[in-house]
Amino acid sequence: MLDEMIKAPDFELYDEKGELHRLSDYKGQKVVVYFYPKDSTPGCTKQACTFREHYEDFKALNVKVIGISKDSQKSHARFIEKNELPFLLLSDPDLDAIKAYDVWQEKKMYGKTYMGVVRSTYVIDEEGMIVKVYKKASPTKNPLEILEFLK
Repeated sequence: MLDEMIKAPDFELYDEKGELHRLSDYKGQKVVVYFYPKDSTPGCTKQACTFREHYEDFKALNVKVIGISKDSQKSHARFIEKNELPFLLLSDPDLDAIKAYDVWQEKKMYGKTYMGVVRSTYVIDEEGMIVKVYKKASPTKNPLEILEFLK
């Protein structure tokens, strides 16, 4: 994981419509970048829906919410439509941002070891500095913890 008070790595990733987004596009605005393992899985759906339920609170604070996973743009489109997600999901199939933010790590499940995305969230200030890191973020509590931090 990256530490707080360092410059957030910029990225160039596509949304479900094929539009390119860069972190630097949001300079001057706080940004929440959350990394999650996979679209339409129980934990990831809970997290996305909790962000959706509190999206107006983030918007009122002028905070951009961006979710990133290695899923395809097509997968993101289905996930967004099915769950009525009002925020940005970016596709990182080459793991560029995922590795830059050090969330591609060894994981274990049922005694097997594999590489995967560790659910984590970064709060980035208007100048592009990481001001808060949530390692191994809780799918249901993370959006609320972030709002508490931002207020």
